[in-house]
Amino acid sequence: MENNSSNYDVIVMGGGPAGSSIASILAREGRSVILFEKEEFPRHHIGESLMTDTYWTFQRMGILEKLKQSPFVRKYSVLFANSAGRESRPFYFFEANHHESAVTWQVTRSEFDKFLLEHAAEQGAIINQGTPVKRVLFDGDRAVGVEVIINGSVQTFNANVIVDATGQQAILSNKFGWRVRDPKLKKAVLYSYFKGASREPDLNGGATLVLRTEPGSGGWFWYIPLENDITSVGVVADPDYLYKGRGKDFAKIFDEEIEKCESCRRRVAGATRVDKIYSILDYSYRSKQNAGDGFILIGDAYGFLDPIYSSGVLLAMKMAELAAEAIHDAFASEDFSAARLGQFQPKLDRGIESMRKLVYAFYDEGFSFAKFLQKYPDQRVNIINLLIGDVFRSGVDDVYGPLSEFAEIPPPLYEQLPASDVSGDDSREAERDVVLSAQYQYYDDRAATQK
Repeated sequence: MENNSSNYDVIVMGGGPAGSSIASILAREGRSVILFEKEEFPRHHIGESLMTDTYWTFQRMGILEKLKQSPFVRKYSVLFANSAGRESRPFYFFEANHHESAVTWQVTRSEFDKFLLEHAAEQGAIINQGTPVKRVLFDGDRAVGVEVIINGSVQTFNANVIVDATGQQAILSNKFGWRVRDPKLKKAVLYSYFKGASREPDLNGGATLVLRTEPGSGGWFWYIPLENDITSVGVVADPDYLYKGRGKDFAKIFDEEIEKCESCRRRVAGATRVDKIYSILDYSYRSKQNAGDGFILIGDAYGFLDPIYSSGVLLAMKMAELAAEAIHDAFASEDFSAARLGQFQPKLDRGIESMRKLVYAFYDEGFSFAKFLQKYPDQRVNIINLLIGDVFRSGVDDVYGPLSEFAEIPPPLYEQLPASDVSGDDSREAERDVVLSAQYQYYDDRAATQK
């Protein structure tokens, strides 16, 4: 970066899974790509459990064989437990998919995200870490470049397409006031890491466990086995339940919730907590548009969905693939309009809605996969297809006809919102001081960590 101004086909803002994936794909397929990431990797991040349909994006990126040689834990299944501690039969992904793609990974995100970013560099993308984007440059309504801060000075870079993969910072969605919250999916999260926690036998040793908390909490525990005998354990619940009237001692709250959840308590008995307590407010949201003239939004910069089914990385990587196709098409037609770049939004939203419906079903207090499948055993494969992440396939929503007998199935997000929220003045700036999404806070309880 010796010049103060450089021209590229594509500028990617953000180096998480969405940004590194699109950088890998585009660079690998002949585009000149430069990526700016404000942090230095490795850095902490949550979202450790992958869905199996990431396999196909990994294959396109040329990273699949590296993953097979990695130390990450292999994931074959998902297991659920109700609030009474009764556990489901495991949902094995190979029941619906008889291919090696029916197995995926549980990943330590600090290492996984670094792994993806380094791969993007190997494919030819220019990667700049510790380089925050100061602002996106526009010529009229079209995005044409960025200003970034390098070694304390501002430098300008130009491109035909700007990709906003800035995660929940969502630079452009916030700039135009496009972000809208899901009216019901607002949760609080406390999580940490344990060494020596128990694991399921055989193939289920790498399973993601989803363990319901007590009725009325609106919550659940995740239990995700990672490499080096570390297990990620987190509780997700309604904010009022988790925080209201319980003080600021997050370690105490976290321990109380573990004690209340028999399925979690017995698994961490005898284990040692080896990290601080992390606290997040988890708001599900989406952007009203996924593109403008000369720019496109992907990953959490476009939308975030409740993590119950571990869809975050999958959706980020699928958005990267869909956006890469739209960008190739834009270059072929020399048309970088919002309509051309954003052409995949209807397909994307259908896929997100398919997963969102299953999220709503889970949070329905009366819903049970066991009861549903007892009446409709033929739907087991369809449920597994959703747990795999096969949400862009025609017919994937057929399961929701019978499932609506057991849980309320929501209409599409934009139909749930007041008209003013969906079609408001897009020119207004979003309020910068309003927390619209997950923000990490840390409770550094050293004494409890060493106990």
